[in-house]
Amino acid sequence: MKTDWKNIDIRALAGIVSAKLKAKGIDALLVGGACVSIYTKNKYLSLDLDYVTYSSIKEVAPALENLGFYRQKGRHFMREDCPFFIEFVSPPPAIGNEPVKTIAHIKTRHGTIALFTPTDCVKDRLAAFYHWNDPQAIEQALMVIKVQKVDMREVKRWSLKEGHEEKYEVFKKRLKQL
Repeated sequence: MKTDWKNIDIRALAGIVSAKLKAKGIDALLVGGACVSIYTKNKYLSLDLDYVTYSSIKEVAPALENLGFYRQKGRHFMREDCPFFIEFVSPPPAIGNEPVKTIAHIKTRHGTIALFTPTDCVKDRLAAFYHWNDPQAIEQALMVIKVQKVDMREVKRWSLKEGHEEKYEVFKKRLKQL
């Protein structure tokens, strides 16, 4: 099957990349904004796919080169005719100060994607708001909550444990406006 790299969507690309990495024995977890894109069916569109892996970039690079992606710098990979770039962030997979305990899996026709659960996706977006004052991150969290089952007790527990009670209250006010 020929891939239309120029018009590929983020879910299909994540499936292709995840399958290629897995075929090379590389476990990788999709994190960040790409999870929001997948869970909201592109109501929010991330332009990159962030993966966490314990494998080295030297191990990852050949798998991506087989797909036509080249290493731009550091941990970033690009393909000229693809609208998305791929980045590898340092392990361990964590949200704020807590390690990720549960991984979701989405099967696509291209491959299975290991990614944050919807609840962890919301916590990840809130972490961007809590730690970097990114107001768009609240909107992204709300987008996921609108269309996915999210454990709001877990979000509250994590938020308070992270020490962001005031910002959690800002989030709660926005949540009530849904």
